[in-house]
Amino acid sequence: MTNRNKGIVLLLISAFGFSMMAALVKLSGDVPTVQKTLFRNLVSAVIAFGFVRYNKERLFGKKENQKLLLSRSALGTIGMVLYFYAIDNLVLSDADMLNKLSPFLLIIFSAIFLKERTRPYQLIAIAVAFAGTLLIIKPAFSLEFIPYAAGLFSAVFAAGAYTLLRVLGDKEKFYTIVFYFSFFTTVTLLPFTIAFYEPMTARQWAYLLGAGAFATLGQFGLTIAYKFAPAREISIFFYSTVVYSALISILLFGQIPDLLSVAGYFTIFGASLYMFLKNNKEAKKQAKAS
Repeated sequence: MTNRNKGIVLLLISAFGFSMMAALVKLSGDVPTVQKTLFRNLVSAVIAFGFVRYNKERLFGKKENQKLLLSRSALGTIGMVLYFYAIDNLVLSDADMLNKLSPFLLIIFSAIFLKERTRPYQLIAIAVAFAGTLLIIKPAFSLEFIPYAAGLFSAVFAAGAYTLLRVLGDKEKFYTIVFYFSFFTTVTLLPFTIAFYEPMTARQWAYLLGAGAFATLGQFGLTIAYKFAPAREISIFFYSTVVYSALISILLFGQIPDLLSVAGYFTIFGASLYMFLKNNKEAKKQAKAS
């Protein structure tokens, strides 16, 4: 198997992991969102701790990277709480697709904060993706709009976290970053969980612990996939989460996305595919030029 195909398989596995995480979070029922987020990250922290210790790395990274690690973790925590709130209150595939706007927002943030050049085709893709977002949200500015806004802002905060990850680059090992983020989230949300704790059944415990395990599978699969092949060559396969989420929505929850939402999925996926093809074309041009 080529490295590219290994990357694709790992991305498909990662996408399945994240889709199962979202399904199990939704299945856990009327547990407070903060409590769900804490248990999901607690499992990831334990697993990542094992990796860090096994590889004899620093648990909390290098001193010079603390501001980046702390900021990345804070943005990621807020984004995850918002995403879990959206999962609880929307059709699963709607919440998932809104969260998938983060790669487009990452382009904007990279241009603003990292001074990276934004190409015209990227701006076109961003505009088309946001048009697809409006088809999913169908803004009516009533209370029903709040979960959609949460889904949208979960992508904003996720993109902020990914921007900082780009700055971090290879300065820290991926399992150190995962542990730092998971530990930060657990410690930050613990006081809120204690204050508003809701007793859970054995089944809810199983669902949330399972969500943590699948989230870790998704996180590690995603990170390792991009070590086998560049993001520009394989990133489009991560959108398989929407297919998984749509099937889970129908089979487990009996939730069928409406036609406007489905049109929104295709619009955002189309924008992603367009950008994916253009990125590959640009990369081939640069390779020939060099």
